[in-house]
Amino acid sequence: MSTNFAISTADRLRVAVIGAGISGLAVGWRLRETAPDVDFTIFEKSGRVGGVIGTRKVDGFLCELSVDNFITTVPYGLELCKKLGFESDLQSTNSRYRRTFVVRNRRLYPLPDGFMTMAPTKFYPMLVTPLLTPWGKLRCGLELFLPRRKSSEEESLARFAIRRLGKEAFDRIIEPLVGGIYGGDAAKLSLQATLPRFAEMEEKDRSLIWSMTKSMKTARRVKREEESGARYSFFITLKRGLQALPEKLADELGRDRIRLERPIVKVERSREGGWNVVDARGRAERFDAVVFATDSDAASRALKSANPDAAELYGQTEHTGVAIVHLAYRDEQIGKPALGMGFVVPTSENNGIIAGSFSSYKYPTRAPEKTTLLRVFVGGARAPEMVDLPEEELVRRVRDEMKTLLEIKGEPILVDVARFPDAMPQYYLGRLAWREKLRQALEQTPTLALAGNALDGVGLPACVKSGYDAADSALAAARDKK
Repeated sequence: MSTNFAISTADRLRVAVIGAGISGLAVGWRLRETAPDVDFTIFEKSGRVGGVIGTRKVDGFLCELSVDNFITTVPYGLELCKKLGFESDLQSTNSRYRRTFVVRNRRLYPLPDGFMTMAPTKFYPMLVTPLLTPWGKLRCGLELFLPRRKSSEEESLARFAIRRLGKEAFDRIIEPLVGGIYGGDAAKLSLQATLPRFAEMEEKDRSLIWSMTKSMKTARRVKREEESGARYSFFITLKRGLQALPEKLADELGRDRIRLERPIVKVERSREGGWNVVDARGRAERFDAVVFATDSDAASRALKSANPDAAELYGQTEHTGVAIVHLAYRDEQIGKPALGMGFVVPTSENNGIIAGSFSSYKYPTRAPEKTTLLRVFVGGARAPEMVDLPEEELVRRVRDEMKTLLEIKGEPILVDVARFPDAMPQYYLGRLAWREKLRQALEQTPTLALAGNALDGVGLPACVKSGYDAADSALAAARDKK
């Protein structure tokens, strides 16, 4: 009689992952890397992996339906791409066009060189920019002499920026830059939850301008001292489109582990221990741990039976929606091309547009030769109604604005629209206290964990990290109970 020393399937820990977006797939990847003896299954309500990430290729144009790149200073996205063998497919932004524009009175003006989200790092570009009046420039420069804030209470992003750099700099430069990232209302967004490093700069160095200038000098010195090797820009993407990332992850994890078109509606305690995961047709499977990596509303509903307190808190997350409109033109149709990566739009322009990218300048492989591909974001907290406009009306409004900005003649040769209602979580004031309450509520059920952009960051690397953290937490708790 032969003896089999392999661990039987019945003895293995089983983990359910709800959601096959980048966060859920990152959970699976972490489990695969750190716990190969664990069985895991990923449930996805739609018929594809990737969540909001999607790439559409039409007539030689590459349209990213949501995120089109990710930051390299937070390592998780870049490291994951390297592990998946994408290193040769990584593409940096085109160095010829690494500048951004700001819209003012329906015209494009270059963002002052060296302006980093919340503070300038170069003086001359601020002195000559037409975006600010002489008083606005002087008020911005006075930031060098302002004292630290004494209170440690959470502060809105708008209040912080106006207090440090003045209302004019906020309205005309900072607000559109932040709006391009979060799509939210800066008067409600928490500085400590969205851009905490700026609060830390004030606390440590007093002046944002001084702190940022010092940091930039250090960064330039480190860059000069680096040895030869792969170099990437601040933002990178995949040449074939970011949809390749979740597809590759799904292949590596094993497609048989991913149950598409299986929406999970409830997670409840199992009599045998662990959790029963119940889908929309009433089918239930038992798991030792569950990670919710879907949107916060769906996760809150499914979590309600297992942990009512955490479900209620998670369901309090506020969202805004966005629509992305791609327009392509022949180069000769554009009378005034803007040679840069993109533009941001202040709320005061009152046109519903948040920001836009000149995709074919930013990444040259996005469009055929002698054509230009534009990517325009609309909606957000400033114009939520635009996300639901009929497509013809939505495209008309965007086309008319771009016609004015770039002096475009004729009709676009390509139009593509993607909508994401209620897809962007908003980190409003009170967010830090909310996070702590949610953490405490989840301690009641340590084998249940959360991952996704509603927690600690909205970018792709932050979502990957949230998946890793949730996998580690749920797995450790499940092993303790075993």
